[in-house]
Amino acid sequence: MRRLLTAIFALLVLVLVLAGLGGIAVKTVIQPGPLAEAKVVVVPHGTPSEIAVLLANAGVIGNQTAFRLAASLTEGKGAMKSGEFAFPEHASLFGVLNILRYGRPVQHKVTIPEGLTAYQITAILQRAASLDGEVPKFAEAEVFPDTYSYTYGTPRSAIVDRGRAEMDKNLAKVWEVRDTSIPLAVPQQLVIIASLVERETSRPEERAHVAAVYLNRFRLGMKLQADPTVAYAASGGQSTSERNITRAELEARSPYNTYVVTGLPPSAIASPGLAAMLAVARPTTTDDLYFVADGEGGHVFAKNLEDHNRNVAKYRAAIKP
Repeated sequence: MRRLLTAIFALLVLVLVLAGLGGIAVKTVIQPGPLAEAKVVVVPHGTPSEIAVLLANAGVIGNQTAFRLAASLTEGKGAMKSGEFAFPEHASLFGVLNILRYGRPVQHKVTIPEGLTAYQITAILQRAASLDGEVPKFAEAEVFPDTYSYTYGTPRSAIVDRGRAEMDKNLAKVWEVRDTSIPLAVPQQLVIIASLVERETSRPEERAHVAAVYLNRFRLGMKLQADPTVAYAASGGQSTSERNITRAELEARSPYNTYVVTGLPPSAIASPGLAAMLAVARPTTTDDLYFVADGEGGHVFAKNLEDHNRNVAKYRAAIKP
């Protein structure tokens, strides 16, 4: 409110000053501007004269002299800022100056979905409009999946830094509230299993159950046999996309192929969201060691191999053409 009153006061003062220059000058300052429709303009650092030329070329103002005079007479109200600003249609000269001094730069957003690899996240950030610079390298699950707001010219490295900070913050909170009976020694192990959970199921009600299966297998020294790790290894770490996995891929020697190696892969295979991490921290209480797709987007769980094989046979019969 104080800022609005200040702007109104400045307007009244300037009108009185310009009144001495004639009614035409006053009319030029307060009348609707030439902009036919709302427009976003990037305004760099510059002198009032340079900004006047830019805005005139963009069609935001029509009278550069009046803009320079108005900016000079009201310079005590604050410097004009650089940035990307949205000007409404027919913005008056005073409206334009108000935006340049007090307006909030245009906010852009980039969304990083859950379950993407570092390679996929890098591609999203590289394509994101109005960011600047290259994407620095980062490890799997180092950047937290979320929607990040930013202004024009923000370095891509700044988004990565924010993602790292968010991951560290959320992981610390999850680790603090974990069930201490889970067989994990350090937070990074929790992230690794959470990345498997993220890629195995999209159903919220299943996450803690899937997590329990992996934790049970890990506790017993069984191979995790997580299909997404096979896809990750086969793609060279670029993707965990769901597809038909070949026999050769299941048998391929890779530290990420959990059908071949025992224990956890050397790192996460994707960036898990908060829900997947919490599912690992507080898994379902169960003795289940197996699960298979049910053909309807969910999974069927089993405690022993005999029941699991029966569930697999049902699934294969259901999807057989």
